[in-house]
Amino acid sequence: MSENFEFNLKATDDGARLGEISMPRGTIRTPAFMPVGTVGTVKAMYLDQVRDTGADIILGNTYHLMLRPTAERVARLGGLHDFIRWQGPILTDSGGFQVMSLSGLRKLDEEGVTFKSHVDGSLHHMSPERSIEIQGLLDSDIQMQLDECVALPAEPKDIERAMELSLRWAERCKVAFGNQPGKAMFGIVQGGDIPKLRVRSAEALAGLDLKGYAVGGLAVGEPQDVMLQMLETTLPCLPSEKPRYLMGVGTPDDILKSVARGTDMFDCVMPTRSGRHGLAFTRRGKVNIRNARHAEDKRPLDEESNCPASRDYSRAYLHHLVRSNEALGGMLLSWHNLAYYQELMQGIRKAIAEGRFADFMAETQENWARGDLEPV
Repeated sequence: MSENFEFNLKATDDGARLGEISMPRGTIRTPAFMPVGTVGTVKAMYLDQVRDTGADIILGNTYHLMLRPTAERVARLGGLHDFIRWQGPILTDSGGFQVMSLSGLRKLDEEGVTFKSHVDGSLHHMSPERSIEIQGLLDSDIQMQLDECVALPAEPKDIERAMELSLRWAERCKVAFGNQPGKAMFGIVQGGDIPKLRVRSAEALAGLDLKGYAVGGLAVGEPQDVMLQMLETTLPCLPSEKPRYLMGVGTPDDILKSVARGTDMFDCVMPTRSGRHGLAFTRRGKVNIRNARHAEDKRPLDEESNCPASRDYSRAYLHHLVRSNEALGGMLLSWHNLAYYQELMQGIRKAIAEGRFADFMAETQENWARGDLEPV
């Protein structure tokens, strides 16, 4: 731990990076996967379980927590960490993604975004300054700038306008954030799928000398190869001594390929959302536990895992729970998926430290391709 926000790059293996972020509330081992706790809960999980899977940090959502229970109430109750009983670091996104995903409920201008609440229809205004204020009331450790994220495909003029607006908002967020020892504000690179815009955005943000940088506006409709091309274009323009965060990504394969290109941090709802719908990610690829072939399969999802949900319950039982719409099915599969993601990150970090990340990546992808169709 550190009284200040510090990033220590410990090793590199071709493009892959091994590091640590030290903060007063804990150390984040990178590459890191951050489970998403949108409204103060990682869905279907106890936070003690989340911690036991190996997560060093979780994510909260500024927009949703602003609406309920409200940032002011969370502050009165001692901040988000005490409120949800998570004493490790928390990253809060800025609400910018909702500018895109709730586009039918908002109005955007230079000053900020006016949202119509999806909960009760009430109007709320979020400026860059208000976004930082809300994140401060939540007492999060890493705070994101307010940005405009454009769904792809989009017209180049719309992508450029949103990128330029996000840069102006980044400057305002930096001023609003000020100097907060032990905490950090990250800028967000925008620019859609246009390389020259990504470069302009990254270089301008680097000039602000922020404590970390995110790549936003990807995994929003574009093919994986486009996402990877944008990473290859963007990351070399960002300071190598600062952490790099790819927002909202993704599948295990997305993570492997993005780590290879120099990404340090990830978040995604996929492991918990997929778990609630009967899909498990395993060392042997994806398993749709709803399929009839699992009905009498006594094998666990992964007999070698340290996670009880992965190791101690048969596929037949998980199949029964999911097909019966029992809540426990989604809980166990979410637990398993989060554990698998953290086991993957642990394997990635170990491989980088040993200088064998390319081999690890190839072996992992080969195991996924082989699948788990063993005799039952």
